[in-house]
Amino acid sequence: MSTDDDADDDVGGTGTPLPLEDRLWRHPSELSSAFPAPAVSTVGRGPAWPIALVAGLVGATLFGGAMAVTGVLASEGQQRVVEKVAVTPVVSSPMVQGERGVSALMEQVGPSVARLRMRDDASTTYATAVVWRDDGLLLTSAHEVVGVTSISVLLHDGRRLEGKLVGVDLPTDVAVVSVDALHLPVAVMGSSADLEVGSPTIAIGSPSDTGADPSVTTGVVSAIERRLDAGGEVLHGLIQTDAPIEPGWSGGPLVDATGAVVGISTDMAGAGGGFGFATPIDLVHRIAEELVESGKVIHAWLGIEGADLSDDQAETMDVPGGAIVRRVIDGSPAARGGLAPDDVITEVGERGVVSSSGLVLAMRQHKPGEQVVVGYWRNGRHHQATVTLDERP
Repeated sequence: MSTDDDADDDVGGTGTPLPLEDRLWRHPSELSSAFPAPAVSTVGRGPAWPIALVAGLVGATLFGGAMAVTGVLASEGQQRVVEKVAVTPVVSSPMVQGERGVSALMEQVGPSVARLRMRDDASTTYATAVVWRDDGLLLTSAHEVVGVTSISVLLHDGRRLEGKLVGVDLPTDVAVVSVDALHLPVAVMGSSADLEVGSPTIAIGSPSDTGADPSVTTGVVSAIERRLDAGGEVLHGLIQTDAPIEPGWSGGPLVDATGAVVGISTDMAGAGGGFGFATPIDLVHRIAEELVESGKVIHAWLGIEGADLSDDQAETMDVPGGAIVRRVIDGSPAARGGLAPDDVITEVGERGVVSSSGLVLAMRQHKPGEQVVVGYWRNGRHHQATVTLDERP
């Protein structure tokens, strides 16, 4: 008796094979005819390079960290420009590990660092800049370029180009300079929102107008949201680092351990102070976009002159701190809202205020025309005033 209960399905016998649709299996040679490949239309298909680009970015992400390449349409709506924004790294160890780590980081960041030579009627000065967008937009320090009559930009590849001032914002010490060049190597813009005291930092600057590579110092974040008073000017909300910022480095990048820019340096503290300072890159990025769009930055204004609350006053009111009002400008939002001298402001909107510098940072979260609730103490009692902010004069 035969033990083959599927004799009809055998294709190796001498009989005629059953039709494909009546058999339980297929020989590999029959699959292409049984399941023909779907037709592929080439109508409207783009070039193959976007696939290769995505694959390359994925490979770069897995190798050394993650970054997003952001395309931005230029004002005429025709040209796509590129800026790089860091995202959460996928590597657990930083690049900066020993001398070779710093060297590798400089190889990554160095090509995006430029040297600036400024001239006015009386002198020649030098500063540093970092390439923000590949269509020739650079970030630098506002106090270095304001009021100058000419700017010469020396790129990493040796080209010297005329720089044009797009805009400056002295309250944040941010400026944008443009050069007539395309496809420049751009720095990766990180984020300053999650910086912690003790995080590694690397300051990069070009102290002279020579063809030498940029200089570098290393350190850590020693404080955040610092105030800097220098030469009659006041900057608020700065990153403080023990990586020294030398003369001529102002406007250069302060980068983290992955090479992403977390701040734009300022040398307003002067040499020998022991600390360097930088404007946080999140603020720089927002200010720079406003400068490119309109050539200026519009800041919200409350209309007071204030100072820090003393420790004794804070203890008496049982608050962690605040900004005490020294003067209220006539006709200002503060005056219209009923604030008066000796009031102590402790909240603006949903943000607490523990110092006069903290009040400035809280105001940066709002725009002219917005209504905000200002919390303050007067004669031992807490009050609230709803004010409509004006544009800073």
